[in-house]
Amino acid sequence: MEPQREWFEKDYYKILGVAEDASASDVSKAYRKLAKKLHPDANPGDQAVEERFKEVASAYDVLGDDSKRKAYDEVRRLGPMAGSFGPGAAGGFNLNFEQMGDLGDLFGGLFGRRRRGNPAQRGADIETEVKLEFADAVSGTTIGVPVTGEARCRTCKGLGTKPPAKPQPCPTCSGTGVNDENQGLFSFSRPCVACSGRGTVIENPCAACGGRGMERRRREVKARIPAGVTDGQRIKLAGRGAPGQGPGGRPGDLYVRVHVKPHRLFGRDGKNLTLIVPVTFSEAALGAQIPVPTLDGSTVTIRIPPGTRPGRRLRIPATASTGGADLIVEVEVVVPQNLSDEQQAAMEALAAAGGEDPRAHFKNDLNHGE
Repeated sequence: MEPQREWFEKDYYKILGVAEDASASDVSKAYRKLAKKLHPDANPGDQAVEERFKEVASAYDVLGDDSKRKAYDEVRRLGPMAGSFGPGAAGGFNLNFEQMGDLGDLFGGLFGRRRRGNPAQRGADIETEVKLEFADAVSGTTIGVPVTGEARCRTCKGLGTKPPAKPQPCPTCSGTGVNDENQGLFSFSRPCVACSGRGTVIENPCAACGGRGMERRRREVKARIPAGVTDGQRIKLAGRGAPGQGPGGRPGDLYVRVHVKPHRLFGRDGKNLTLIVPVTFSEAALGAQIPVPTLDGSTVTIRIPPGTRPGRRLRIPATASTGGADLIVEVEVVVPQNLSDEQQAAMEALAAAGGEDPRAHFKNDLNHGE
C-alpha cells in the first residue's frame, strides 16, 4: 500500500481527537460524533465547516481501515526521516530514486515517487441519517436517501471542460504536474506553475462548474435496507460517497445511519416481533381462542392454554402478515378493578370453592425453620 503525501503532513489522530492507541471502536465513535456535528446539511453555506468535514472524513478513511492505519503508523514512526526526505520537505527537496537501484525502489515507494502527473485521489466518505417506519425495518425495503455534497458536474461529466472538449496535457511540464531540476543524486521538484500541478490545462472551462469538474448539489441514492435492521444501525453503500479526483480516482463510501420509528403496539426482540396481549382472569384460567393483530393490520387467532400464567410467551411462526418475523405474544392477565354485583358474587363463590393453595411453600419453609 503506497502512502499519500498528506500522511507526512497531517496528524489524523489529532484531527479525530483520539489517542494513537485508540481502539477501532473509539476511532469509529469519534468519527461519527464529528461527522454529525460537521455535516454540510447541518451547516449550510459554511465553507470552513465543510472543509473540516472533508478533513475528518479523510482521517477516518485511513484510521478506520486496519491496513491503511498500520501503513500510516509506520510512516509516522519514521519521524525526522519522513520530514527530511519526503515530498513535503522544505524547498521541495527530494532524493533522485531512479539513481539508487533497489534502495531507490524501497524509498521511492515509501516517499511517494509516483506523485507525478495528476494523481488519483479517493473521494471522501459521507455519512447521512434516515428515519424508517417500523414495518419497513422489520421486512426490509428500498428507499431514496438524500445526499447533499460534491458530485461530478452533470454538464461536463467531471472533465471541467466545455463539451465536447477535453483537458489537454500541460505543455510546460509535459503532463507530469512538476518541474524538476536534476542535480545528480538529488533533485529539486516544484509544482508546475502553468497547470498548478494538475498536469493538464483547460482552455475552455465548463460554464456550469467553472472548470472544477465538481458541483455541489443534492442527489438521491437508492439504498436497500435489509430486513431486521435495528435502530441506530449503520449501513455501508460502497462507492456511493463523494466522487474521486483525478484519472481513476475511486469514489468514497456512503454510510447510512438508520433510525427506526417506534410502533404503538409492537416491539422487537432480536429479529422477532413482540406483542403484549391482555387476557381476562377467566380466559387465563379456562383457556380461550384470542384474535391478535399482526403487522399488516390483519388478525391471527392464538390459543391460550388453560391455566396460563401471566408473562407466558407464545410464538406465532413468521408469515407475510408478520413481516417475515416470528411474533412472540406475551400474556398479560388483567385484574378487574371495578366488579359488578354479579361479578363480585361469582368471585366470592370461586373463593369459597377453595382450590390449590398458591402459598403452600411458605408453610413448608416455616415448618423447616422451627
